[in-house]
Amino acid sequence: MASLNRATFFFSLFLFSISTACASDLQREKRMADEIVDAILDGDAVFLKASGHEFLSIYTEADEPKGTAIILHGRGFHPDWQDAINPLRVGLVESGWNTLSVQMPVLEKQAKYYDYLPLFPEAIPRIEAAIAYAREQLKGKVILIAHSCGAHMAMAWVDTESFELIDAYIGIGMGATDYKQPMKRPFPLDKIKVPILDVYAENDYPAVLKMAPERLRLIELAANKKSSQVVVEGAEHYYVDKGDVLTQVIEQWLLTL
Repeated sequence: MASLNRATFFFSLFLFSISTACASDLQREKRMADEIVDAILDGDAVFLKASGHEFLSIYTEADEPKGTAIILHGRGFHPDWQDAINPLRVGLVESGWNTLSVQMPVLEKQAKYYDYLPLFPEAIPRIEAAIAYAREQLKGKVILIAHSCGAHMAMAWVDTESFELIDAYIGIGMGATDYKQPMKRPFPLDKIKVPILDVYAENDYPAVLKMAPERLRLIELAANKKSSQVVVEGAEHYYVDKGDVLTQVIEQWLLTL
């Protein structure tokens, strides 16, 4: 049974969604999928289903895989986004990890953090579908990697499902919001018992940098000895021209699991 705090959180999202009358932009999502599928160079398009909707994922298989990394992109992007997501989903394969990069709910390009809040519950069944696909059809560990708004969506999922369904969690640029739009609730990192890697850029968004000590404190409260926090020097939030460096940081941490 969901706790009172969880129920209160999702009731608040429900009220927020009514007040904003906001739903994901399925037409934009379809346009992006049509463009992406024809342009995929590494991996195969896999359409998963959640809440009656089929959504694009890209599965890329490694030789003798150690497991599968599920990748959640940031706000308004797609599962083959060139700056952070494509380097991760292709690069991790080279180090022995299957990758499943998932299309998350999107809005129009101008949408802000508060516009996306009502979409977080919509992301939950997509995350569940990706984990189920990884567990049922693939072997080895399942790692959840989430960038920016994808991390917000992953934290909404942790309120409804146990993180024991995965073997580790990697958050990239956690806490990114917009000007005068602070987070509505703290990340429950202290409740996550699997290993956590908190990655952020040296030149990340101010909110991400400001919250780094608190994120580390919560991670340490969870008391998993394999958890860590890493700063990527010279990078900014979107890891433009730093995708390979980001991938190397994650590869090195995955070796400790």
